[in-house]
Amino acid sequence: MDFFIGHYNYWIVIFLMMVGLYTVISRGNLIKKIIGLNIFQVSVFILYISLGTVEGGAAPIITEGVEVYSNPLPHVLILTAIVVGVATTALALALVVRIKESYGTIEENEIHNQDHSL
Repeated sequence: MDFFIGHYNYWIVIFLMMVGLYTVISRGNLIKKIIGLNIFQVSVFILYISLGTVEGGAAPIITEGVEVYSNPLPHVLILTAIVVGVATTALALALVVRIKESYGTIEENEIHNQDHSL
């Protein structure tokens, strides 16, 4: 039972991944799909941050009395991924606005029906 309690962050990651994946697969609304992708993306961020954390580790600045250092690379990569994720979300929302202007809806099945009726 200690394994489950000590690794609760990994259970949170798995839960968020499944919620995000379910939202993307089950919903037809394009905005809800974007939200599902963002939830999935946040779960990956939490996973990398969890893997990069060192118990008792200090910042990699050489000082007296510090033996264990934490690697800053995963955190830096996640900062970059957050910026890319925000830009990707902005692009996706802009595309949804254009789709709404063209088709009059953001429901996936209605867009599909309009394309096949032409």
